[in-house]
Amino acid sequence: MQVKELLKNLSESAGVAGFEHGLHSSLRAAWEPLVHEMSTDVLGNFVAKRRGVGEEPRPSVMLAAHMDEVGMMVTKIDERGYIRFTQVGGIDPRILPGMEVTVHGRRQLAGIIGTKPPHLLSAGEEDKAPKMEELFIDVGLAQERLVDVVEIGDVITFQRDVTELANDFLAGKSFDDRAGVAVIHSCLQWLEKLCITADVYAVATVQEEIGLKGATVSTYGLEPDIGIAIDVCHGDGPGQPEDLVSELGKGPVITMGPNIAPRVYELLEQAAKDAGIEVQVDVAPAQTGTDAWAMQISRHGVPTGLVSVPLRYMHTSVETLHLDDVEKAGKLLAFFIAAVNRGFVEGLVWS
Repeated sequence: MQVKELLKNLSESAGVAGFEHGLHSSLRAAWEPLVHEMSTDVLGNFVAKRRGVGEEPRPSVMLAAHMDEVGMMVTKIDERGYIRFTQVGGIDPRILPGMEVTVHGRRQLAGIIGTKPPHLLSAGEEDKAPKMEELFIDVGLAQERLVDVVEIGDVITFQRDVTELANDFLAGKSFDDRAGVAVIHSCLQWLEKLCITADVYAVATVQEEIGLKGATVSTYGLEPDIGIAIDVCHGDGPGQPEDLVSELGKGPVITMGPNIAPRVYELLEQAAKDAGIEVQVDVAPAQTGTDAWAMQISRHGVPTGLVSVPLRYMHTSVETLHLDDVEKAGKLLAFFIAAVNRGFVEGLVWS
């Protein structure tokens, strides 16, 4: 399966934090030819293992990208059949009016998020963004029919197919962080061409958007020698502060800071040179807010790195990236893994 095909498949699938199980079949089909073992844990993390060559014990590298997406959840069905809702993960209410959604009840229902039209706004309301509690979802059913299909606690996702823009730019929902899962897929494809002595755990983690839960338990269980999180970072665009964004199409981003092991960062830089890949650098002066944080502090500590794909319009239904950044991030990780040996792992311990 090609990287773009998998990314589109994952993006257009539903998997709100805590309800990611619908993605397992796509991952199993895509990764089965590329790995030796696959499993899921009780939280829903999807774990694939590709064994290195040589005698055990081999060094181990864990790649983690979260597959959950931000979404919504039903809180009330009012007497007129309108659905009230709350957010799962961080959603800006400004983007919601007019959004097409899918309500995942006993059967899926198409809906739209409505709000008061501008013609009917009261004085003083014109310049205020609507609050989430003022919005509602209209599926076209009366309450007595709707309650047979939808109940409190059902999840709601954005309804959006991937749009292919010019010059290999793609726009769609949940690229945060299914782009990272696609990066792992690219890496696994590259590893088919390389000789590696390390075992690789490819993990599509769950519940990152609500507290890094999947990475916390999977890292604890796997106890890798090295952990690399793959996520998205803010991409450039009009009005964005240049020191806080990275350029789309200019290569993947590697992060430096206290959440990152210095020697892991250095090897990522060297791997980029070996692979002929241009990379960008991001600075995180504290924890990164990604799976890298959970990985770093698991058990007795895991030397950790972070590779990111620049992304515009994060946490909207039109998140935008450049496909080249995704594919190059996968190649970068493969060359990094090929450089990992027992001597490198032993040198990661502070002396």
